[in-house]
Amino acid sequence: MRTLGYYAIALQSEAVGAADVVGEGLLDWVSRSTPLSKGVLLLLVLFSVASWAIAIHKLRQFKRLEQQTTSFLEVFRRSKKFAEVQSVCRSLAQSPLAGLFQAGYAELNSQLRQSDSESGGQPTLRSFEALDRALLRATSAETTKIEEWVHILATTASITPFIGLFGTVVGIVNSFLGISQTGSTNLSVVAPGIAEALIATAAGLAAAIPAVYFYNHLTNKVKLYVYEMEDFSLEFLNIAERNFT
Repeated sequence: MRTLGYYAIALQSEAVGAADVVGEGLLDWVSRSTPLSKGVLLLLVLFSVASWAIAIHKLRQFKRLEQQTTSFLEVFRRSKKFAEVQSVCRSLAQSPLAGLFQAGYAELNSQLRQSDSESGGQPTLRSFEALDRALLRATSAETTKIEEWVHILATTASITPFIGLFGTVVGIVNSFLGISQTGSTNLSVVAPGIAEALIATAAGLAAAIPAVYFYNHLTNKVKLYVYEMEDFSLEFLNIAERNFT
């Protein structure tokens, strides 16, 4: 057992040492790289930071949105009058259904006031199609709001691998130029340049992979919210048709 312990300590020390060497090697290669290579890496870092910031922001936004949407639906289905629902919309403004309801409620009120002033009797819905169009416009506006910044993730996912590939191609060209100048194909001469070139590809993939995941995840959530808004619009129209036609 003591011998196994010695072996384990030795292996752990070797692994830590190898990791330190790799880390120092990467930093050294980056510091010795050409200005163009440094510019490529800086651009990839900026894309990566931006995509992570957007992903975290949107995840937090969707969490608040989901909580407020649940609360709004509870109030909407429990209330007997649209005026009661209108009173809570301001406190639940993160929910797209609140914006949808306000647009439908404003159009419905406008039609009912016109009908009441003209007929002097029970207010009725004058144009079902106009109410439907108001809800469609509100759905489009709310969809645009919840999709905000998500397109940057798609841009990051599609462009960063090519930026990394560009840096790799430039680095390999520089390596071959160095070989032609020195006239040596020794591995110790070729390897640093090739390794420096491949860092750009690795950085491009490191930026692109999380962006692809978060873009697909957030896009799927947006689709679910769009379906929920469409269902709510139909529910609103059904209530309006039952009570005001």
